[in-house]
Amino acid sequence: MTAQAFLDARDFLLRHRTDYDTAYRDFRWPALDEFNWALDYFDAIARGNDKPALWIVDAASGDGARYSFAQMSERSARIANWLREIGVARGERILLMLPNRVELWDTMLAAMKLGAVVLPATTQLSADDVRERVQIGGARYAIVDEHEAEKFEQPGLDVTKIVAGAPRAGWLALADGYRAPAEFAPDARTRASDPMLLYFTSGTTSKPKLVEHTHRTYPVGSLSTMYWVGLQPGDIHWNISSPGWAKHAWSCFYAPWNAQACVFAFNYARFEPKVVLDALVKYQVTTMCAPPTVWRMLVQQPLSTFAVKLREIVGAGEPLNPEIIERVRKAWGVTIRDGYGQTETTCLIGNSPGQPVVPGSMGRPLPGYAIALLDPDGAHASEGEIALPVGPDVERPVGLMKGYASNPEATAHAMRDGHYRTSDIALRRDDGYFVYVGRADDVFKSSDYRLSPFELESVLIEHEAIAEAAVVPSPDPVRLSVPKTFVMLRAGYEPSETLAREIFRFSREKLAPYKRIRRLQFAELPKTISGKIRRVELRRRELERGDDASSRMPGEYWEEDFAADGK
Repeated sequence: MTAQAFLDARDFLLRHRTDYDTAYRDFRWPALDEFNWALDYFDAIARGNDKPALWIVDAASGDGARYSFAQMSERSARIANWLREIGVARGERILLMLPNRVELWDTMLAAMKLGAVVLPATTQLSADDVRERVQIGGARYAIVDEHEAEKFEQPGLDVTKIVAGAPRAGWLALADGYRAPAEFAPDARTRASDPMLLYFTSGTTSKPKLVEHTHRTYPVGSLSTMYWVGLQPGDIHWNISSPGWAKHAWSCFYAPWNAQACVFAFNYARFEPKVVLDALVKYQVTTMCAPPTVWRMLVQQPLSTFAVKLREIVGAGEPLNPEIIERVRKAWGVTIRDGYGQTETTCLIGNSPGQPVVPGSMGRPLPGYAIALLDPDGAHASEGEIALPVGPDVERPVGLMKGYASNPEATAHAMRDGHYRTSDIALRRDDGYFVYVGRADDVFKSSDYRLSPFELESVLIEHEAIAEAAVVPSPDPVRLSVPKTFVMLRAGYEPSETLAREIFRFSREKLAPYKRIRRLQFAELPKTISGKIRRVELRRRELERGDDASSRMPGEYWEEDFAADGK
């Protein structure tokens, strides 16, 4: 049985959780032709299983709700039946915009059971973002939180709207789905290669692409993520990540449930380090994953005064400063272990449990993954672009995306010359550990969000005063970096504080909060002979300047300068 092959692979990694050499040498991805993770695995392990699968707590009120594996199986079966009743068919696309509420997990499981394809979307998207994603993603249905519904109230948005929460005129109510039958029977077997998830990702010279994951790539591929985190059955796992991003699926869905651990979600309006630390203690969280921004905030607190029960803690998104890792280790006796992966993959490289952690390193290749480093000529090197062999003579890594949906050119470019190219640069130490160097292109991280300069620039040049714009990361002591734009003005406009205020206001209106411009400088843009903007030169200037607010450049303004205008 396919489910048994999956369970055998899972159990092998659990047995060798701290034995990296054996796990890496002997692990083999399960061979699966037909496989539906929600039906063949989750429902099987959920049968009669009253152990907690999901625990959601509201930070403000302290109210919480726990759901067992058996309950999640039944709830999702009802939603799957209801979705089929309203017309959702196998292969149809559902845009899902929900925060951490139980309906998110219900719908993810239900869509998998039904064979529908989910397009996860962050609640931070603007109305313009929503329209773009519906159109590019080909969504026919949208399941939306009541507080985000207004973004979908726009002419020409041809989707069937379903609201989670308070009823809304003209919308179907997801709550009605829980009255559907509790037993679900699929209309056909699911091919492991059938599409299951479509994630939006941005590049430097294109609109968002759709990363296509299948019933094999993310659920089965997440065995590598489970191994990296060090999850075990019965763990209470807290992954600080927002819905809509691939990391949420990594560690709030597949990895913990692959291990039969409990997913813990703690909903707060604003991140407060002490509140988070108190929650770790109160709810006895045993494993935790958080981006570096969170760890940088937590270490400002007296960590040793919080009696946490953490056994495993990991970080992802960008390398952690060794000083932060050491401060946490001294306080709690647990070492933060870095890992590396992408929306297009599951976790590829990581410091695994029970193994030495090399400061500044993101670890070693995880079981199931062979990692190559390629120089600019495509030759293997000790420093180069991180790549996965995908040629005809090698076994394709299970956790690698199928490709970019409806974009064969982008897929071919990413998979060229027998390798999937990540566009990230790393070096391999003599001991086999990898050290992250940086992006091969201009995409950058702000907090834990991956931002595309092209996307932000495309919005900025819609402003009537802006002729050209270049966005680069500007160092920031908390977020690591924030988006800064260098702008050249159209004829008839002059740099001024008033114009800077207007551009910041424009940015707030047009861009999601995590994307908006935080710094601005009126300046000439350096260009190549062919007329291309040299972002590398602008990035260099920002790095040399650092995060000192006193080192403002001529014609530079920060969003904080206009704090009185509101956020």
